[in-house]
Amino acid sequence: MSGGIDEERMRVLLSSVKHPSRYIGGEWGSGPVKEGRDIVRVCYAFPDVYEVGMSYLGFQILYPLTKSLPYADAERVYTPWPDMEEAMRGSGTPLWSLESRRPLRDFDAVGVTLQYELSCTNILTILDLSGIHFRSADRGEEEPLLLAGGIGALSPEPVAPFFDAFMAGDGEALIPEVLSRLHELKGAKRAEKLSALAAIEGVYVPAIHGTNKRIRRRIVENLDDAFYHTTMIVPNTAIVHDRAAVQVFKGCTRGCRFCQAGVIDRPLRERSAESVCRQLEALLESTGWEEAGLLSLATCDWKGLPEAMEKLAPMLAEYKIKLSLPSLRVDAFSVDLASRLESLRKGGLTFAPEAGTQRLRDVINKGVTEEDIEAALEATFAHGWERVKLYFMMGLPTETEEDLAGILEICGRAVTAAKRHKRRGDVNASVAGFVPKAHTPFQWEKQASIEELRERGRWLKSKVRSRKVSLSYHEPEQTFLEGVFARGDSALAPAIERAWLAGERFDGWSEYFNFGRWMKAFEELGMDAASYTAERALGAALPWDHIDCGVDKEYLLLERERAYRAEVTRDCRGGCNGCGWQGRAEVCGGGEN
Repeated sequence: MSGGIDEERMRVLLSSVKHPSRYIGGEWGSGPVKEGRDIVRVCYAFPDVYEVGMSYLGFQILYPLTKSLPYADAERVYTPWPDMEEAMRGSGTPLWSLESRRPLRDFDAVGVTLQYELSCTNILTILDLSGIHFRSADRGEEEPLLLAGGIGALSPEPVAPFFDAFMAGDGEALIPEVLSRLHELKGAKRAEKLSALAAIEGVYVPAIHGTNKRIRRRIVENLDDAFYHTTMIVPNTAIVHDRAAVQVFKGCTRGCRFCQAGVIDRPLRERSAESVCRQLEALLESTGWEEAGLLSLATCDWKGLPEAMEKLAPMLAEYKIKLSLPSLRVDAFSVDLASRLESLRKGGLTFAPEAGTQRLRDVINKGVTEEDIEAALEATFAHGWERVKLYFMMGLPTETEEDLAGILEICGRAVTAAKRHKRRGDVNASVAGFVPKAHTPFQWEKQASIEELRERGRWLKSKVRSRKVSLSYHEPEQTFLEGVFARGDSALAPAIERAWLAGERFDGWSEYFNFGRWMKAFEELGMDAASYTAERALGAALPWDHIDCGVDKEYLLLERERAYRAEVTRDCRGGCNGCGWQGRAEVCGGGEN
């Protein structure tokens, strides 16, 4: 296409890097690019490498949604790996879209998904390689609008100076309206476009709203009536999650107090089994994938699951399609369900007890009992699995040494259960440092320090006595930095710039993460990074208070009080707990009083 990267330059670049398939585009299901001067051209940018970004279901939904709009078109880009970044800089090549090889600077808008706090430097890499100014205030009329969505758009301030607008809520509800306005204003001044976007419910424009305007999150109310994808882009190379994927419901009713997604994705909205089956059949026919995933925050809770599995069984058997459920509850029912799925027969099962004792699981409202854990482990090895993976957290509010010892005790119970059933019984325990997140009942809590997390992680590893148990813990420095940006404000933007200039890239990847660079950046700016991980006063203004996710702050405070009493809050399906959604919209899937 005119204006795109020419074939010779592309050939030279691709021959100089590892994994050139990341950058060539042309995948099955992508394109074609629409023609026309009045088309609003959007490039969806994922701030991580291709293999990670192509596994993100959000882009697989927004891409065909945008292409279905007569006035808009979508293309994609992913963060170049450092070898490609170096090659591009050396040759003076701007970052291009996969579909048309059009430089990003030539688009009307670039849409970035904010999924992980430690991807912030990759956003700057995308902008710099595209010749787009970092700061919204510095951009000229010829530069594209930089839009953001995803879970990070609900606590946007650390990167707010870089973006022109944030879309708070479901992209399926916001994208058509946002792009329609940009189509109407094609050729208008930036200020006029931003003013129009600021008038849309759910859109936060920092330059206009500041932090005084309350931005209400937008949602899709009926998933069966909403847009859903029947095609997907099939990658050119292996990716993290290589499968056809369908979202079966939004939201979650379990109310885990540490879980940000479980709060900001409320209320529960379920799809019918008929709708899901129809979509999955279309996806498998159009893509040729041999594995399919039913996705949600807790798929085993989906009411339509038994009916869907019955409806899908003949087709899955005929075409030898493997069905996977990425989220299993810690109970025997989930294990029995998994035993019926061929895709889960190999390898092992994964569970997330999160905490080692019943008391601490009640503090975080995990909803998992000792009996549930015992039943899940027994059923796992009774059904023939040889190993199990267990996820825990350390540094949770009120945690004691007894709670940490409980992690080891659960691992030991898994080994014992395996012996009873004459299985190998390998146990892989992964322990992550707890990060308090915005919009949760723990948003006011102190985060355990780097030293505390390292001490607890080392204590756990030193107490492992069985060769059957392998225990690892997350890098405390990365956990610390995640905590800084999870509850940060716009004062952090200069630190992101400074760390990026010093060479920081792919901070979520341990081989590239350099904590010293970050601390030097904070020091040079006179910033106390640890202040962001400190306890917050209950009455203090919080940097994300201007984003209304739908759950009342008073409810979060009540949940915090219940946590300190180790008091369990019932699942919303058993009755409304008064979080704030019921009465606000006729879509709450929880129970009734």
